[in-house]
Amino acid sequence: MTGPGPPDAELVARALEQDRFAVAQLVSLFEDRRPTAMERRARVLEAAEVHPRRHSATVFGITGTPGCGKSTLLSRVVPDLLAFREELTVAILAVDPSSTISGGALLGDRTRMKLEHDEPRLFFRSQASDTQLGGLSPSTFRVCRLLSRLFDCVFVETVGVGQSEDDVRSVADKTFLVLQPHGGDEVQFLKAGIMETPDAFVLNKCDDPSTERGYHQLRSSLWLARPFDADEVPIFKTSAKTGVGVAELVASLAAHLAAEPSRRPERRDALFLERWVREEWGRAGSRFLEVLGGAEHHVRVSGGVERAQVQFELRFREG
Repeated sequence: MTGPGPPDAELVARALEQDRFAVAQLVSLFEDRRPTAMERRARVLEAAEVHPRRHSATVFGITGTPGCGKSTLLSRVVPDLLAFREELTVAILAVDPSSTISGGALLGDRTRMKLEHDEPRLFFRSQASDTQLGGLSPSTFRVCRLLSRLFDCVFVETVGVGQSEDDVRSVADKTFLVLQPHGGDEVQFLKAGIMETPDAFVLNKCDDPSTERGYHQLRSSLWLARPFDADEVPIFKTSAKTGVGVAELVASLAAHLAAEPSRRPERRDALFLERWVREEWGRAGSRFLEVLGGAEHHVRVSGGVERAQVQFELRFREG
C-alpha cells in the first residue's frame, strides 16, 4: 500500500469505512515530512474529494493550561456526542509536549481518556509537539486536512502551554478554552491563556458551589480581554468527574456540527502555506508569494496545498 495510483484510492475507501488501520496508514503519510510525500498526499486528498462517502468535518480546538482537565473532559463529551447522532464519526488528535532534552514525548492522553476502544466511529491519534511553540505539532495541519475528509467531527487537543498557544486558531472552526475555577482572580485569568481568541470558555472542575466565584471572576474579566466583542462569549460550567454541565456543552457542539463551518478551508490552507513559506524561505519567499498573487490564490490555481508547495519551490529556485 505504498505505491501510487489505485492503492491510494483503495486505502481512502477503506478509511471512509472507518477501517482504523487504513486511517492510521494515511495519517502516517500526512505526518511524513519528506518532500517526496507531497505528491502522494495530493492524490489521497483528491481520491477523498471524489469519493461518494466524503466528509466535511467541523474542527474543534480544545486548548487550556496544563491540569485543567482537557483530556478527561473530552472522555466525557465524545461518547455523549456519538450517542447524540448515531451516524456521527469522530476523530481526536491530541498533541503532547516533547522534551527539550531528549526530544521524546509521553503521548499519554490516551491513558487519561476512558474511551471505548472498540467504538468503530471513533479514531484517536497522539502527536508529539516536536518542541514547537504554538501548542501543535508541525504536522497537525496536514493531518487535520486528512481527518476532516474522513470524519464528521475532529477534535484537536493542544499541548496546554498558555499564552503562546494560539496556533489552534489556524486549524479549528471553533476553539474552546478550558480553565479551572480556582485559577486566581480576574487578573490571573487574563494572564492564564489565550483569552482573546476562543469562541467559548469551559470552566471545568465545577464540583461544588464555591466554584461560582470563579465563574463570575472569569465573566468580569472578559470586558478587559475582549472589549469589542459584539456578542457575549459563552461560558460552560462543567465537571468531567461528575458530568455536571456536560449535556449543555454537548448540545452546543452538536449545534455547531449542524451548522456550516465558520472558516473557509481555502483560508486555512492559505495560512498554512504562508507559514511554510516564511519558515522555509524567509522574507524573500514571502515577497515571492505575493508576486504569485498571494497564498490563497496560489493554493487555488495549483490545486491544493501540496502542489502549491511543489510549484512554489520550483518557481522560487528558478527565479
